[in-house]
Amino acid sequence: MEREKASINCPTFQKQEPGIKSITEKINGAKGVKEKAKFAEELQKEVDVLLYCHDYKEGSTDCGSCHFIANLRKRTANLIIKSKKLT
Repeated sequence: MEREKASINCPTFQKQEPGIKSITEKINGAKGVKEKAKFAEELQKEVDVLLYCHDYKEGSTDCGSCHFIANLRKRTANLIIKSKKLT
């Protein structure tokens, strides 16, 4: 079964998404926690572009969806980075 892709109609999101997906794949493919943490730090920077978007419009469904996804990704990156400190 093929997953449906939700579309966020935003040029900033469309520009950032391929880079974010690439970094996510690198995190998933990394062997150790330190390597994953290095990529997680890159992910944070890319996600921050979305969270601090100057075109953000409160009440916009696209902006709300973008921020929701970006916040989840940022939390995930933070967990990976914190796990590095435990090793």
